[in-house]
Amino acid sequence: MSNAFAGVWTYRSFLNNPTLTSGDPQKLAALLFAEGTWTVRDAEPTVFEGELIFGAGFLMDLKGVVTPAASTRPAHAHITGSGRDGTASASYFYNYDGSLTEHWPNGLGQVAAHHGLRDTRQAA
Repeated sequence: MSNAFAGVWTYRSFLNNPTLTSGDPQKLAALLFAEGTWTVRDAEPTVFEGELIFGAGFLMDLKGVVTPAASTRPAHAHITGSGRDGTASASYFYNYDGSLTEHWPNGLGQVAAHHGLRDTRQAA
């Protein structure tokens, strides 16, 4: 299998606040909403399966559809995240949408990343 999203990723979500931080590390840190580990199984190329773990007792199951990369665009995913029963996140339901970043031919120190991944929380 060769799923473009397969692997372990660092997940960070920031508050939607357009105010500049002016380089102040405390203001920047205050924008962090959540951080966790996003693990995606190596499923069929069009299947997104995994989990998002924020810490002990707070995790979400991820399922979705992947549109494989084409000549002019990177792989894209539409994902739902559901809180796992019996955990602090059991009532959570999120929609995620995003794509992989492009690899720049002359870039230095590049690492794979999701680009434009956005989420919306909904009541379960």
